[in-house]
Amino acid sequence: MFENSEGSIGYPERRRSASVETLVGTLELIVTALILAFVFRAYVVEAFRIPTGSMADTLCGSHYHLRCVRCGYEYDVGGDSYGTPQPRCPSCGYSLPAGMGIPVSNGDRILVLKCLYKFMDPKRWDVIVFKNPVDPQESYIKRCVALPGEALEIVDGDIVINGQIARKPPKVQEELWMTIYNNDYQMLRQGRLMPGEEAGDEWGAASWRQPFENDANSNSNWDLNAHGPTVFALKGDPDEIHRLTYNSSVGNDFRAAYAYNDSNGRYRMPFCSDLMVRFDVRCTGERGRIGVELTKYGVVYRGSVDFEGVMRLEKIVDGRAVELEKRAIEMPRTNKAQRFRLANVDHVLVLEFGDERLRHDLGAGPYDIGDKSKRGTPAVAIFGAGEMRLWHIGIFRDIHYTGTQILRAKEGEPFHLGPDEFFACGDNSPISLDSRMWASEGIGNGTKTYTKGVVPRDYLMGKAFFVYWSDAFKPIENLLPIIPNMGGMQFIYGGSDKEF
Repeated sequence: MFENSEGSIGYPERRRSASVETLVGTLELIVTALILAFVFRAYVVEAFRIPTGSMADTLCGSHYHLRCVRCGYEYDVGGDSYGTPQPRCPSCGYSLPAGMGIPVSNGDRILVLKCLYKFMDPKRWDVIVFKNPVDPQESYIKRCVALPGEALEIVDGDIVINGQIARKPPKVQEELWMTIYNNDYQMLRQGRLMPGEEAGDEWGAASWRQPFENDANSNSNWDLNAHGPTVFALKGDPDEIHRLTYNSSVGNDFRAAYAYNDSNGRYRMPFCSDLMVRFDVRCTGERGRIGVELTKYGVVYRGSVDFEGVMRLEKIVDGRAVELEKRAIEMPRTNKAQRFRLANVDHVLVLEFGDERLRHDLGAGPYDIGDKSKRGTPAVAIFGAGEMRLWHIGIFRDIHYTGTQILRAKEGEPFHLGPDEFFACGDNSPISLDSRMWASEGIGNGTKTYTKGVVPRDYLMGKAFFVYWSDAFKPIENLLPIIPNMGGMQFIYGGSDKEF
């Protein structure tokens, strides 16, 4: 007999009714959540997986994550490029021996904001997802480099819009720097042979040399092993300059090659002269000077900081320094380390020292900076006077869009975009099948077609803005990689009104 009250054991018919109502309510919540999820996916944000390496190193497709056995530098190699021939370290230039079994990593997984371009146009440098105009069943991801109504040329690796260099926003530029040499990564081990190596060259030891060298044409006296091989030190007269030059025949050269790609073709790549050098410096004397020289088109550009508190940008003309910019700064107290960076990119010189910044515009026209026929080989040098220590020394290059062997936007042949037409290029310029290379007209509805090489507004799907899964870890061998790589999660930067 049941109690005559609305308790846990009373009125079974009400209990059944309440259970049904709860079930129905739960189902309604589930259906509502599913509907909202589908709506959210269809109109707001959708997840995509990167299938190829056309946007590497910004976004990786199926790839191998490697660590150089000689210097320890970590880098990625595309799944189609691994082992054909051996991958080449982008820092020390060592080619990984054959016969190393390495598991493949899946492509990066990203989030795409789908509704954005319903209300506004893409900005230049946005990473956009769109339907492949040649095969609209496929989705492509590239970087938008030209907008409706613009005329585009690719001149010595730079994007030129309506006759002016298109300069990248600071965050995009930081994302696109590629390593030429990083002095933090030195010879790791000796005494073990890899498959294909001969005795005496364990881990490439016989071929290892420090690519920075004291200038043979002066009495330069830098100590390149001051506190181990990653620290350079100078103890000299504050009025006497000592120079270090980077020997590109010893280290990696300045070619626009990608460690991600088949290294067989690196020597066919053009030189990239848009460079950046950075290091941390501690001035241990009260007088002196620290600086960097970058050579482009045979012209030497110099950025320096005087210990007494002056930043300078100069260029060398007929052996004489011509001042471009100068500014007094408050120097930090002696022995406090500061980050030093000098970049010559997109025809802009930028010198950074700690929180201070000095910038000089060399001219936005593609030929304002000098005679491209005198390109020659780029060069890097570090110079100093007085007493100091340097560490975290690195050389980096800008992205270099290939302008030969392409169908459109060649130098001297501007490609004109009409209304509602965009031009897209992959960050991995040498292998990206993009607007430069499409040989067929775009396919529209019915008999409609689109101009060869353009991304029509109709085919824009959204803006990529976040990598949420990249190079996951395996907790146990033979298991799927299920531990997220938090370091691989990052925002994908696009266009802004700022310039580097």
